[in-house]
Amino acid sequence: MLEIGIFCVIVLAAGYWVAMYVMGRHDDVIHGKFVHSEEEAEFAAPAMPTPPPRFPNRPVKAVEPAKMLPADDVAPTPVTSEALQSLLAAIQHDLKSVA
Repeated sequence: MLEIGIFCVIVLAAGYWVAMYVMGRHDDVIHGKFVHSEEEAEFAAPAMPTPPPRFPNRPVKAVEPAKMLPADDVAPTPVTSEALQSLLAAIQHDLKSVA
């Protein structure tokens, strides 16, 4: 039981050491002393550079003009009701044959 207690204290000390190191307090980790507010006035932290944008801007693509049909092409014939009726009859016949 005593060994477990000693092991827990060692683990807590190691965790504290790692936390100080990750937070950037390397002097505290190496020398074991803490920086006081009096010393902060002497040392000014360098300004952090601005990070680059997370995603670069997408390149702008030129919009293509709408394609126009030449005048000599024949326009498709308009759909008539007789054509639609025959198409509907063919679809109904196919549906009846499948069912």
